[in-house]
Amino acid sequence: MDFVLNKIDKHLDNHMSLDQYRKDLKRKLEELNGLKEDIESTMSIELRPRKKLKAEVRIWLENVERINGQVQDLDGRIAGSNALTRGFRAEDVLNSIREVEELITQQGKFHGGLVVDNLQWIGQVLTTTSLSGEAVKACIEEIWQCLMDDEVSKIGVWGMGGLGKTSIMKLINNQLLEETEKFDIVIWITVSKEMSIAKLQKDIASKIGVEFSGDEDETTRAGMLYETLLQKSKFVIILDDLWEKVSLERIGIPEASVGSKLVLTTRSSDVCRQVGCRVIKVKPLTEEEAWELFLEKVGRDILNTPGVERFARSIAKRCKGLPLGVITIASCMKGIGDICEWRNALNELSLRQKSVNGFEDEVFQQLQFSYDRLKDPKLQQCFLSCALYPEDDVIEEEDLIKLWIAEGLVEEMDSMQAEFDRGRAIMNRLISNCLLEVFSEDENVRFVKMHDLLRDMALHIAKSRFLVKAGMMLEKPPAVQEWSMELEKVSLMKNWRLRTLYPLEVLPPKCPRLTTLLLQKCAIAGIPEGFFDQMDALKVLDLSRNPIENLSMSLSKCSKLTALLLSGCRINSIPEDFFKHMDALKILVLSGNPIKSFSMSLSKCPRLTTLLLQECGIAGIPEGFFDHMDALKVLDLSRNPIKNLPNSLSNCSMLTELLLSSCRINSIPEDFFKHMDALKTLDLSWNRESFNVLIKVFQVDITVVVWL
Repeated sequence: MDFVLNKIDKHLDNHMSLDQYRKDLKRKLEELNGLKEDIESTMSIELRPRKKLKAEVRIWLENVERINGQVQDLDGRIAGSNALTRGFRAEDVLNSIREVEELITQQGKFHGGLVVDNLQWIGQVLTTTSLSGEAVKACIEEIWQCLMDDEVSKIGVWGMGGLGKTSIMKLINNQLLEETEKFDIVIWITVSKEMSIAKLQKDIASKIGVEFSGDEDETTRAGMLYETLLQKSKFVIILDDLWEKVSLERIGIPEASVGSKLVLTTRSSDVCRQVGCRVIKVKPLTEEEAWELFLEKVGRDILNTPGVERFARSIAKRCKGLPLGVITIASCMKGIGDICEWRNALNELSLRQKSVNGFEDEVFQQLQFSYDRLKDPKLQQCFLSCALYPEDDVIEEEDLIKLWIAEGLVEEMDSMQAEFDRGRAIMNRLISNCLLEVFSEDENVRFVKMHDLLRDMALHIAKSRFLVKAGMMLEKPPAVQEWSMELEKVSLMKNWRLRTLYPLEVLPPKCPRLTTLLLQKCAIAGIPEGFFDQMDALKVLDLSRNPIENLSMSLSKCSKLTALLLSGCRINSIPEDFFKHMDALKILVLSGNPIKSFSMSLSKCPRLTTLLLQECGIAGIPEGFFDHMDALKVLDLSRNPIKNLPNSLSNCSMLTELLLSSCRINSIPEDFFKHMDALKTLDLSWNRESFNVLIKVFQVDITVVVWL
């Protein structure tokens, strides 16, 4: 009898507690689903090509879905229960609570990310463009037949620049990725004109999962690649844009055996012969195919203007079946309906072709026609500046626009946003004229590329005015004689092994016309004193991401310097009078340097518009530091242990962006924002502000306030 009474008491307790249990379950389930949303947000970032979800994460997500369905079913059963049976559901609810709690605990164990390498991934899908012409179709079919033929191990795709060899092979690459049973791995390597064995080895290693420590010599690296590729057995290696014979043994590529393939594209039939390839020639478009492509790019509405078709057909014919020439010329003539302009364009092309010798020069003249049609010298200079980046480099649009702004190619405006918008308009103009191509794009960022033939043409136009050896894995600096007096722009960026900029034992270079010097990511630890003595015209200097600790005082004499970019160096102090003569300085980037304190001479730079000092260890700013910075528009002091802002900053009436996230600000002076009429963005996230500070911020008209 006591047993029965105990069961009844327990049932009654469960009946009365069920509502509380259900509330607990609902609260914990909401917490679990919140974690699930966070996991899925992180997944969208981490889940990239060559990656797959960890098994434990996948199982966890499946269990979350299952428990959600289980709770929904349980709610339905409880709703259908009567007063007598309802109490029996309490145990089911408690079991669900325990399972939800267990899943919440499991989520905290996802250390090291949510994804792992996908070992089944055999290559990278590449962006492609549409190709036209029967000859191209025949070429693709012939290449494919050779790839499927076990008797053919090496294939050479040969043709002049601009015919579409790379575009053809990108299509082939993507088609090969569907042949997962035929090949273990497909490796795409862009070689480019300035070939380097070290760079080729590094690029191949990144594709097959081999990690170099940096201490290996060429032979050791070759052995590591050779051993790994042999394990793959059935591989396809595509070497795009090979200019000269390459030793497969030196690189570490095994001689292709049955089931493995080597494919190369080149402008030289001799390279195909020397490597021992089955040669496949890419032929130009026929006259009619070139005309159809021209119409596609220029727009068929030109046919509605009387007399234009005759000139348009003649222009298309002069492109000699070269797709790149057809596309660039047609794009720059798009929207023109005046027959006089068409007649003039044909005359310009005719005069050009009569004045050149050699087919490559003739191709350059075709491409230069589009460059000349830009007409605006600043627009043309923007195009030429794209050639300062490494060949085949994918360039972030924002970086390129910032360079144009620093060089003065984008006129100064009221705000940084207006200047960026103007730069974006220039970028769109170059893209619409097919002088740049969009590589990838999403809501927040756009990347562009420059066709290697267009880059060659740009450097051909610049001739002796440019010294460009970017991304070439240089281990020695350019020869002394290369630093000529005619130089206007020098780019040695992304040479991680360079370390030395100029021989110490010789006199500094004489470059009186040099305006732009790009040296970012070159492992340069120091610059010889006096190096900048005879660079009076220098406007832009980028030394970012170099282990430099001290700045050469000769740099302080560059009175025309407008942009000094030093992010990610190791500069721990700046001489007191370093900026004394830099009256033209507009942009200074010192982010990521342990400078800790200011050089007061910087406060005397009247034209400074942008000052970026994130994560510099700055604890305080001298009062009066901003007294003369009337032009300042952007100030970033994020991630510095700053507690107070000087009153002098409040007088910067041109300031549009003030970024102070992750500082230690606990107070802001009274009426601090009173004169900041231009302020649009204020970031005070992750600070120790009082409520009074918040009130002061919202007393002014600020478009964007970031406050966490």
